Amino acid sequence: MKFGLRLRGGLLATLIMFGAPVVAPVGAVFVSSSALAQTVQSISVEGNRRVEVETIRSYFKPGPGGRLDQASIDDGLKALIETGLFQDVRINRGSGGQIVVSVVENPVIGRIAFEGNKKIKDEQLTAEVQSKARGTFSRAMVQSDTLRIAEIYRRSGRYDVRVTPEIIEQPNNRVDLIFTVEEGAKTGVKSIEFVGNNAFSSYRLRDVIKTHESNLLSFLASNDIYDPDRVEADRDLIRRFYLKNGFADVQVVAALTEYDPEKKGFNVTFKIEEGSQYRVGTVDFRSSIANFDPTTLRAYSRVNVGALYNVEAVEKSVEEMQIEASRRGYAFAVVRPGGDRNFEAHTVSVVFNIDEGPRTYIERINVRGNTRTRDYVIRREFDISEGDAYNRALVDRAERRLKNLDYFKTVKITTEPGSSSDRVVLIVDLEEKSTGDFSVSGGYSTTDGALAEVSISERNLLGRGLFAKASVTYGQYARGYSLSFVEPYLLDYRVALGLDLYQRQQLSNSYISYGTKTLGFSPRLGFSLREDLALQLRYSIYQQEITLPYYLANCNNVVGSSAFNPSPAFSAASGIPLDPSTNGLGCYSDGEASLPVRKELANGKTLTSALGYTLTYNTLDNNKNPTDGLLVDFRQDFAGVGGDVTYLKSVVDAKYYAPLVSDIVGLVRVQGGMLNKIGNNEIRMLDQFQMGPNLVRGFAPNGIGPRDLNPFGTQDALGGTKYWGASFELQMPFWFLPKEVGLKGAVYADAGGLFDYQGPTTWSVTNEMTTTRNSNCTPSTINPPTSGTCTGLVYDNGNVVRSSIGVGLIWQSPFGPLRFDYAVPLTKGKYDRTQEFRFGGGTSF
Repeated sequence: MKFGLRLRGGLLATLIMFGAPVVAPVGAVFVSSSALAQTVQSISVEGNRRVEVETIRSYFKPGPGGRLDQASIDDGLKALIETGLFQDVRINRGSGGQIVVSVVENPVIGRIAFEGNKKIKDEQLTAEVQSKARGTFSRAMVQSDTLRIAEIYRRSGRYDVRVTPEIIEQPNNRVDLIFTVEEGAKTGVKSIEFVGNNAFSSYRLRDVIKTHESNLLSFLASNDIYDPDRVEADRDLIRRFYLKNGFADVQVVAALTEYDPEKKGFNVTFKIEEGSQYRVGTVDFRSSIANFDPTTLRAYSRVNVGALYNVEAVEKSVEEMQIEASRRGYAFAVVRPGGDRNFEAHTVSVVFNIDEGPRTYIERINVRGNTRTRDYVIRREFDISEGDAYNRALVDRAERRLKNLDYFKTVKITTEPGSSSDRVVLIVDLEEKSTGDFSVSGGYSTTDGALAEVSISERNLLGRGLFAKASVTYGQYARGYSLSFVEPYLLDYRVALGLDLYQRQQLSNSYISYGTKTLGFSPRLGFSLREDLALQLRYSIYQQEITLPYYLANCNNVVGSSAFNPSPAFSAASGIPLDPSTNGLGCYSDGEASLPVRKELANGKTLTSALGYTLTYNTLDNNKNPTDGLLVDFRQDFAGVGGDVTYLKSVVDAKYYAPLVSDIVGLVRVQGGMLNKIGNNEIRMLDQFQMGPNLVRGFAPNGIGPRDLNPFGTQDALGGTKYWGASFELQMPFWFLPKEVGLKGAVYADAGGLFDYQGPTTWSVTNEMTTTRNSNCTPSTINPPTSGTCTGLVYDNGNVVRSSIGVGLIWQSPFGPLRFDYAVPLTKGKYDRTQEFRFGGGTSF
């Protein structure tokens, strides 16, 4: 339905003054000079129903002497039309020269409805349109709303949308407004091309940008939808990527978009001028501030001579130097980087200039757009407040922190002049987004079997910046629940307090003969020492017990009336069966679990109380899909702060990623751990390291290391107190597949070892007989028939290097990360268990 707006009004005062004969345009009404003697009170109003007479009269302002002149009448007419309350406004001359204002009021909107919209909800469209129920109907506003609805659909990738407004007249000058939407098919990005890129392949650059090409699984994501704002942001991402890799002269000249009617989608082409790649020639520091030695800031520089010129490293250096200068009392110091290019040598001489900046103070910090998030949650991300010296580096840091909170769609901090020349006002503009998540996850792996999880979480609980999560897991071999809570600012300090309550049950499977039940609670404190360095302190207290099927826990095996003669054990040294009557192996009978397992079972529930910390160094370029950087985790836990066990456990895990050639990424991983005995308490088998494919691929879970050698028992893995591992992996894309498929391959070589079992090897027979799980045991069914010592654990404890080579398939699927590995062991221990194929993955939907 088409709309037209007819504006009536306007007076030709000049022509009237000179008495020139004219033809009146449509909507213009002449008022004789006798009307000019009227006052506001003598204006009569016709046709109004809802708008009061005095309200209409108020738009006519008297001129000098309290009289209405021609200009006042003309201005009043225009003002009434601009209110949008009237379809038509006319000014006529009544009897006796009286001014008569005739109005036709706009209808009132009874209701607003949307039809045909399936992809966008009514609530979202209602919030976007300007026309409101019980508001005044305006054809111009309806036309604007029609265009706005179409724009919303185009932003969601539906460029074939059609929006038709319909007006249904109702009694009493009311109308119903109906927007009928023909959504059309989704308009995606069919191809992304790069022109002028020589240093980096198009395949690599597609990793940098946010826009992706449409594929068969695009219905699970939205980054293939054409969005001009996102494409423009991609230009900056490409430029930043080149600047990070030494291309100081790079320019992303254009991002060309073209609609392809045949493909019904957009083709996007980025035109790049790379320029030369530069390295850092020299790094110098200069200061114009008296008594300030600039070389003292060298320790805060992340720019190194000989390294690739990296704009991000320069920016971070500027930020840290400026903050350090402020801490030293130079609140207005400004660090300005400079660089002189040597075009022949392809080097950049970097100079950090420390100057005295303008003495400007922060008058106010105004926060706008936070309808849910409390003000203090936003303000605590600032290291400055009202009255402090204005420091651009600290403002930029606050903006980055606010973005990292992931509470807002957009964050922008700008400045406005304050009440005086040395005052500025910080304006923080925000757009909030949903921070709650409900997910149903499922997965399968060769280790844990099928697994499902239901979880609900909130990142900004009650608008106070709190994190809370509850999850329930149920699977083939693993079950449990967990509750987590995080207060990121404990007592208004930049210290995160976390609380975790969990219950886990691990069932016996083909890799272990026993199950475990664990109930625990762990508070923790997190500190950010630097952007790349974090420290976590924690306390853990948990109760753990072993569960076994009856046929693995009993020691009664009577056939008829005669006691069973226990099976012989196996010698670790020679593999020759020994006489049980001389070796005292009476604890074995009809295939029970290993001695340490049965002893733990007899001990019942065990309480562990431990203090620990984790130090993390992270310089990865991308935490989910890294291609460059270093990640190092060092953890230590001391058990013995109360509880039943004591030990000191130390673990280190380091991963280094480096881009090689043709989009191939190299990964070197080194890991190791040590478990030390504290005091006279024996180390439990459950506290020792258990290794398999997590150390060397190609081996089964719990397939490496010391193992019980009883051939008639379950031959459980016993674990060890020391392990080491090293891996080298090459990850490469499948260039013949679209980037958006997310598939890449890997080849790798692993080596490692687990050794030095220090768990129980002997056990008093009386203890086994008195446990409730073995209450049916009597001296007549145990060999030796009287209380004594069971020395029946014979095990393999050799320090053998395990190694393997293999290939893998990595899929960053919409269902979550999936990985398939096939590895062939090259060297192994005599009793190790192998598993050449391994699969693991999960999803959220």
